[in-house]
Amino acid sequence: MRVAVTGSIATDHLMTFPARITDQLLADRLDRVSLSFLVDSLEIRQGGVAANISYGLALLGHRPLLVGAVGADFAEYGARLSALGVDTGGVLVSATRHTARFLCTTDPDGNQIASFYPGAMTEAARIDLAEVASGADVVLIGADDPAAMLRHTRTCRRLGIRFMADPSQQLARLDGGDIRELVEGADHLFTNEYEHELLLRKTGWTAGEVLDRVGTWVTTLGEKGSRIDRAGEPPVEVAAAPATAVTDPTGVGDAFRAGYLAALATGRTPPDAARTGSVLASLALATVGTQTYHATPATLPPLLKTAYGPPVTPSG
Repeated sequence: MRVAVTGSIATDHLMTFPARITDQLLADRLDRVSLSFLVDSLEIRQGGVAANISYGLALLGHRPLLVGAVGADFAEYGARLSALGVDTGGVLVSATRHTARFLCTTDPDGNQIASFYPGAMTEAARIDLAEVASGADVVLIGADDPAAMLRHTRTCRRLGIRFMADPSQQLARLDGGDIRELVEGADHLFTNEYEHELLLRKTGWTAGEVLDRVGTWVTTLGEKGSRIDRAGEPPVEVAAAPATAVTDPTGVGDAFRAGYLAALATGRTPPDAARTGSVLASLALATVGTQTYHATPATLPPLLKTAYGPPVTPSG
């Protein structure tokens, strides 16, 4: 199964704050916040949700098509992804803007304060998915310039291409009508627990009404794992894979999606795909940066066995 991944491509500036961010917020002064954090470290890493997911897919032996907009400063980054097996033929290079920047400060509890400068990502709506991804079997539509997300979704519907909705960080920016358009008819919908509730509030839909419109709704639950919902079926909960270390939560959700898609592309069931996603997420959690963990198709089976026991062989 050929997977196209659309969304942001960025450079991450990751910082750590030694105290708790929540302790710096004064309940009676939230109407006028002025904070500056003296951080202990700065890591500059290559990231962006589409690139992160494509990285994980490539590690597991797939050749995903990356679709997004970047600046001329992407040359070295793009060469690295290409060498790993990512097809960068769907990347638009802006003539005037820099590649997007993600700036994130994380405290010891995993709380984060982040800012995102879109840069070249604002030109992503110029990309014609019909031209760059015509051979794709499935398109994951990740967080991107909102106009690009809507254009890609409409193109998938028009061409009859199976698509997955993963609006994630852009749920805060999108209005209810746009979210409804992105979700309607999706083969899969991905959210985390907070985004799950935000999506319901902004669309005005009930959980049942969402499930009437999507094939499968996958909600990641942090250390509790994930939940898979389908219309007319009981929810399936999948435990998180034990983490060898808790180092940096940035990009863990992207690693989960990469593992999930990789397993799904080889015919695995959604619960099996969620287990694969959780194993990849645990590897990402143990490293600083979103594209610094390592995995191969050969390393996955023992990791899955350690986390979940031997695979169950269907009887009969």
